[in-house]
Amino acid sequence: MNRHLAVLLAALPGWWGLALAQGEASADLSPIVVTATRVAESSFDVPASIDVVDRAAIRDGQLQENISESLMTVPGVSAENRQNYAQDEQLSVRGFGARSSFGVRGVRLYSDGIPGTMPDGQGEFSQFDLGSAGRMEVLRGPFSALYGNSSGGVISLFTEEAPAGYFIDGTAQYGTFNTQRYALMTTGGEGMANYVVDAVHFQTEGYRYHSKAERENFNSVLRLTFNDALKLTLVGNAIQTPFVQDPLGLTQAQLDANPVQAGNGAIQYNTRKSLNQEQGGAILDYTLSPEDALSSTVYVGHRATTQFQAIPQSVEEKEPLYPGGVIGLDRAFYGIDSHLTDQRAWGDEHLQTVGGIAYDDLEETRFGYLNYVGEDTGVEGAVRRDEANHVYDFDQYLQSQWDPDVLWRVTAGVRNNLVEVSSNDHLPGTTEPHSSVRYTAVSPVGGVVFHAAPVVNLYASYGKGFETPTLNDLAYRSVNGSLPGLNTALKAAHSNNYEVGVKAGKGAIRAELAGFYIETHDELAVLQNFNGRTVDQNIGKTARHGAELAVDADWSDGFSARVAYTFIRAVVGQAYQTCVGTPCLPATVEPGNYLPAVPRNALYLGLTWSYEPAGFSTAVEEQGRAGIFADDRNTAFAVGYWETDWRAGFTQRTARWQLSEYLRLDNLTNRSYVGSVIVNASGGQYFEPEPGRTALVMFTAKWRVD
Repeated sequence: MNRHLAVLLAALPGWWGLALAQGEASADLSPIVVTATRVAESSFDVPASIDVVDRAAIRDGQLQENISESLMTVPGVSAENRQNYAQDEQLSVRGFGARSSFGVRGVRLYSDGIPGTMPDGQGEFSQFDLGSAGRMEVLRGPFSALYGNSSGGVISLFTEEAPAGYFIDGTAQYGTFNTQRYALMTTGGEGMANYVVDAVHFQTEGYRYHSKAERENFNSVLRLTFNDALKLTLVGNAIQTPFVQDPLGLTQAQLDANPVQAGNGAIQYNTRKSLNQEQGGAILDYTLSPEDALSSTVYVGHRATTQFQAIPQSVEEKEPLYPGGVIGLDRAFYGIDSHLTDQRAWGDEHLQTVGGIAYDDLEETRFGYLNYVGEDTGVEGAVRRDEANHVYDFDQYLQSQWDPDVLWRVTAGVRNNLVEVSSNDHLPGTTEPHSSVRYTAVSPVGGVVFHAAPVVNLYASYGKGFETPTLNDLAYRSVNGSLPGLNTALKAAHSNNYEVGVKAGKGAIRAELAGFYIETHDELAVLQNFNGRTVDQNIGKTARHGAELAVDADWSDGFSARVAYTFIRAVVGQAYQTCVGTPCLPATVEPGNYLPAVPRNALYLGLTWSYEPAGFSTAVEEQGRAGIFADDRNTAFAVGYWETDWRAGFTQRTARWQLSEYLRLDNLTNRSYVGSVIVNASGGQYFEPEPGRTALVMFTAKWRVD
């Protein structure tokens, strides 16, 4: 990896010179962002690491079902496709969230301003509709703390605004493993109304045995502009996955013997997941005066999940208190976020202040059932768990941006956080029917930008973040259920986050280099893991330090390029005990051990060429990632890899029609590698392998109907 980085750095001066020579005729590559400051700003002037993945990168020649397709271009982010649609993708930002075995934690998710992260910090990508996306903003570093609990980073997806006129857009895709995706979208942009409605069907046989998946997505956004001062946005989306198989992870021996096979118990217990989610929201933007503006978001949703696990029948029979091998969740959630923005100028000085409140509420009913009836396995049996859980957060935040002169910008903010979790056990005879825990934190953030030259900004920032245990972290005090109630001994993790960087660019060239150091106290880690049940603990401290480099170039002869490199060293700072096997055998995690699932080096190289007269474009992408550990003790390891992808497409246009055809080939060299790991998985079933060479064809027809 270091040899490739040296070649890359040696080539940068040539790229820079060529881009500057042609840059005056090209568009500025510094995008406008809102996530860092809640006000539209050029990313060049923000004292934070923030990237925008645009519409073309999300949709052109992409399957548009996995967020890793887009996030692989962003430094500091590790997004890996598990080849398992029952567990979401493995996502981490500067190491935050890497240990999550399902869903997303440690990173805040938003879609059109509506949270995809629950108040306990657990998030899902379910409502992310990539097919109708206009852009995605990815914020890393200290300023993420202004979004509250579990904000090691922030990922915000925004649905596109419809172009003028009325259009119908149909897409059909077919690929390896009988992967099929069909989408129908209609858009309208005339007068006061602007709308986007998208419906998607996706299905696949999957790369591994027992990994079939099927899901339906629906996303709609209606933007109403009543006048220059008043705008209302209505958002509605839904997802249904009636049947998604879970192939589970593989042991090292299974991986070596046959990476396509399913994990232990997957076939016997028919491990699978079904999901239904509906969500709606409204965003009101109202300009009160030339200086003041109000923005308010309200949302409500419902999510029902049933998941069958491969808990051996012998374990559940032997442990009468075991909470079962089938999980049934029913969640109702709602929330509000409202903030006031004030902007005032006095000569060369400018002061911008944003103050707001946020409240999010989650009511959860959690059932546990045996995963057998008599001799039949993989079916819902007797009730072993019946509880009602409630989580809410209530936060207040304030941030200001001051430009004292043309050379400096100072930004500061603070968020007061409150998260409360309670649980009521409804099973007869329980010894602890009610338990609760409350977490509070104050998160200050500050940053400064120095305009060193017209095309160079230097910045430094600091933030203090925190991460509470999720409901799943709190759910178990023992792996067999012998200790009821929430694990209220768990504390929230607190982090000190430092960052310095330089942003430089002119016309068609842009480069950013950031260095960071993060020290976390009371990080959450595994105490014991057995047959799908994990008991967590707080460990002393961990440290992450590293650097991120991003370079974009856009030349007038149709060539554009993207480079993203990440170095991160994430290690344990103090020794702690963990358990191995059953009965629990104490083992020590030593200081200096690497945090699992965090690659030390990651590099992305992308080169695109477009020839507009023929409507042709093609791109080649290279990814390299260092190896990762799969457990806290660093006894299991997945080796690093290099992987190459290629795509090409044609577009034809008439007065009313636009047709496009794409061919995509992934893993051109047919490498065998492990893309993701299940951290600290019981039974050593850590590894989730990636397929060899795959192909995807895509056809799109867009018709102007007005």
